[in-house]
Amino acid sequence: MLTGKSIIVGVTGGIAAFKSAQLVSSLYSAGAAVHVVMTRSAQEFVTPLTFSTLSGQPAHTDLFAPPPDGSVQHINLATMADLVVVAPATANILGKVACGIADDLLSTIIMAAACPVLFCPAMNVNMYENKVVQRNISTLKELGYHFIEPGTGRLACGAEGRGRLAEIELIYEGIENLLWEKDMRGVTVLVTAGPTAESLDPVRYLTNRSSGKMGYALARAAARRGANVILVSGPTALKPPAGVEYVPVETAGQMYDAVTGRFQAADVVIKAAAVADYRPKQAAGLKIKKTPQSLTVELEKNLDILAELGRRKGRQVLVGFAAETHDLEQYAKDKVKEKNLDLLVANDVTLPGAGFNTDTNIVTLVYPGGGTIPLPQMDKEALAHRILDRVMEIRKEQR
Repeated sequence: MLTGKSIIVGVTGGIAAFKSAQLVSSLYSAGAAVHVVMTRSAQEFVTPLTFSTLSGQPAHTDLFAPPPDGSVQHINLATMADLVVVAPATANILGKVACGIADDLLSTIIMAAACPVLFCPAMNVNMYENKVVQRNISTLKELGYHFIEPGTGRLACGAEGRGRLAEIELIYEGIENLLWEKDMRGVTVLVTAGPTAESLDPVRYLTNRSSGKMGYALARAAARRGANVILVSGPTALKPPAGVEYVPVETAGQMYDAVTGRFQAADVVIKAAAVADYRPKQAAGLKIKKTPQSLTVELEKNLDILAELGRRKGRQVLVGFAAETHDLEQYAKDKVKEKNLDLLVANDVTLPGAGFNTDTNIVTLVYPGGGTIPLPQMDKEALAHRILDRVMEIRKEQR
């Protein structure tokens, strides 16, 4: 979706400037026209030649460099841009923009830009936590500038703490979020994802094969479309998408509490998590030791989260998922009726390219009344948008 987009990448003078090369390369590979603007300090860390090579056009470094066509350089760049991203953003550039100072090419472009501006701070932890820097960040947020918060860990100076440039994948995701059409702005979407885990003893637990990829794709897609997203997730190896409220849980009971406690605030609820139907009736306090005898574990039912939401549902659009191994459509139609759903996404997890731990899925959309729409195999990101398209249609029909 970046093809044809014009993106200015501002690089300022921090040690993290070298990481911006990966960002420029990724944006260029995705089809964006990338215009790199470097401050004088940034050129002490990385040469303009690096960015010229990666972006396919000269890096811009001088406010007063005469453009070949005689136009005003900073106005031209600001006008053509669909987005300005500053990575890394030092305390200096944040302070300049917050105070309305425009004394070099990058700061004048930011002042002249009518498009979104995304800052990705990176600096020493003490600098980042300085009250002046935090005041400037707060001011910029109030003025409508966007931020990808820095990460925490070991910094280049040897200190530990908050201040690392965010992972390039998160910055890239933030860029996509800002450039996507915001047809879900003002809509609060609650998504559940991943498996749940029920303790058998302090070492072992019962779970399932869900990777969480479908739920995370839905949360990411909704955030890109401007929704306020709450992601309630069981244990996965995935990073939460940028810009979502992330609520980690482990057991079905914890997921029940997290979801029901947030249900009234949601406009759309998409239950993509694979929640355990049963849990051990009694979890052992110590590790169960192996013995010559067989082991019997008594299970008891967990609360049915989806059924409870169906009972409580008022204005919300409620979407469920069904992973089956046989009789897909019949089970799915029964579930739509029993759980009072507005839409159910059913898939046969035995099919190649569908189900758990895959990047693609093959699903059938099932509606109240028994109508079905089978969809071809597609990646989960594309499927997430197809599901959200239908959710928005349902909201429109309800109004």
